[in-house]
Amino acid sequence: MRFANMFIVLLVSVFLLAACGSGGATQGQPSSEVRVIPTNPAEVEAPQATIAPEPTTDTEAASPRTPSTTEEPTDEPEVAALGSLKELRINLEPIVTDLDRPLYVTHAGDGSNRMFVVEKAGRIMLLRDNTPAATPFLDITERVGSRASEQGLLSVAFHPNYAQNNQLFVNYTNQMGHTVIARFEANGDTVDPGTEMVLLTIEQPYPNHNGGLVKFGPDGYLYIGMGDGGAADDPQNYAQNLNSLLGKILRLDVDNGEPYAIPADNPWINTNEAEDEIWALGVRNPWRFSFDRTNGDLYIADVGQNAFEEVHIQRASSTGGENYGWNVTEGYNCFQNATCDLDQFVPPIAEYSHDLGCSVTGGYVYRGDTFANMQGSYIFGDYCSGRMWALRETTPGTWEQAEILSSNLSISSFGEDESGELYLTGFRENTLYQVIEESDS
Repeated sequence: MRFANMFIVLLVSVFLLAACGSGGATQGQPSSEVRVIPTNPAEVEAPQATIAPEPTTDTEAASPRTPSTTEEPTDEPEVAALGSLKELRINLEPIVTDLDRPLYVTHAGDGSNRMFVVEKAGRIMLLRDNTPAATPFLDITERVGSRASEQGLLSVAFHPNYAQNNQLFVNYTNQMGHTVIARFEANGDTVDPGTEMVLLTIEQPYPNHNGGLVKFGPDGYLYIGMGDGGAADDPQNYAQNLNSLLGKILRLDVDNGEPYAIPADNPWINTNEAEDEIWALGVRNPWRFSFDRTNGDLYIADVGQNAFEEVHIQRASSTGGENYGWNVTEGYNCFQNATCDLDQFVPPIAEYSHDLGCSVTGGYVYRGDTFANMQGSYIFGDYCSGRMWALRETTPGTWEQAEILSSNLSISSFGEDESGELYLTGFRENTLYQVIEESDS
């Protein structure tokens, strides 16, 4: 087992907030439109695991950076054929109720059409034809520390060859509050907890900003989202420190090595001044990210602290090494200082202020066959306000964004089934919903 060496800070006993770190969030009516911003490589801050937010009154704000293009994109034939996102309206259809604080939903990619819902306490529930199995698929509640709002069993990723090897990977916080990345092996519709093999344990200095997502990329490698370790402002500067795994996107080869290998093209492999596992840096809490199943682009939703939430894109052609800016920047803005060198960071493709929410929940680019007007749109939401948006690239580097639903749901995650249809989990609602396009009839 590999343990990442970090400065150990005593775990605070205070219950830290999930939605905005120490940043405040007003769940009122929007005072301005969501800003739509052209692509430009720079950096932003990482999303925070929004499991049970209780907004605070910290009001430190940043000065907005003016986008270099207008919000209204120029028309393009394929976009015109789909219609403007401003005309898109969606609805949510309850699929399964009586879940227990659901945090994630996904599929196994094995042709079975089963779905799997991750529950915070340490269980994964199996759904067949939208009906939960009587027995949990996996139950490791005795190993999972879930007392704080951002702790628990946070996600599961099924191996691309799951139909052959039955391997699945999870991200959870243990009883000490530290992040554990572990592999299990399934046997049909259940998993023996005794098959656990721990790949990586990362010490967490605080109980919030744990990141939490594990997901396989189109390249077959396992990507891991790690928050900055918690507390306000990233006080130990973990996100910008390449000798720390906190505040990073990690990339592992789980098919080689013991217990894993480093992909040969990771940007800092065999560099003394950096950890080999790091793929990108400068995130605050990348709670949810996803790959476009059509072109392989990576969308990273990064939860802001005091003022702005943001979404980044990493193109499939990327060779890694992007710096998304935290804790120097928040969105398009300098964070702690009046001025900073914004050009050294990769900026977001969209941001919204805390007038509209307080904790972004990243979603997916819709690639299903059922709803034509959603096709090619990145659907995401906010945990605190329940708002949902669609984001779509109209011309290279120019993005159209529109609010498509206003709800009161605590949106903890989005997910896909095998055919590319979209779902979301309502944390406080204990419900799994399907995202559907609203009919005109």
